[in-house]
Amino acid sequence: MSYDWKKAEKNIYLPGIKPVQINIPSFRYFSVEGAGNPNDDFFPEYIGVLYSLSYALKMSPKKGEAPPGYFEYSVYPLEGVWDISDEAKKNFSGKIDKNTLLFNLMIRQPDFVTPDYAGLVISRTMARKPHPLLEKVRFISVEEGSCVQMLHIGSYDDEPASFRIMEDFCKELNIKRESKIHREIYLSDARRVSPDKLKTVLRFKTVSS
Repeated sequence: MSYDWKKAEKNIYLPGIKPVQINIPSFRYFSVEGAGNPNDDFFPEYIGVLYSLSYALKMSPKKGEAPPGYFEYSVYPLEGVWDISDEAKKNFSGKIDKNTLLFNLMIRQPDFVTPDYAGLVISRTMARKPHPLLEKVRFISVEEGSCVQMLHIGSYDDEPASFRIMEDFCKELNIKRESKIHREIYLSDARRVSPDKLKTVLRFKTVSS
């Protein structure tokens, strides 16, 4: 039976519309960093290289290239960690200029994927389906630790309202948001779903007040 993160890890990837506190352990990801407005034409290229690697890895048994310990699984969702440039922070007026955004897009990989095998997948993909952004892709481990998260339904531009709810929840627990950096997990395909129905997990790290 194929491993399905939507069933096996519901607490991590399918929270409700109310904030919850959660501890996120270390996971491994293909990731690629960039900067600029995600509404611009360049942005889908970053997404595309991550999916090309993720599906190359998933389909590796069909090419006789499966790593040790391989098992059938569903590809994990796209995630993004978002910040703004240092210059934007100096001149911040309360409204974010999307042209100043910094992002680290990533797709989690199963535990059987080692750094060596991930590097091999990147090399093979460069040879079979070249793309200049593949040079920027890294295989990383991230342990977020103590976090608060919730499901946001609606436009990405309406996320500040959900973040305020999350921050109020933190006050009740006597914790606080570590920084303005946050993670988004995209459960909907923005190309196929209307903005008011988009489902996005919002998450940020927390520390004691």
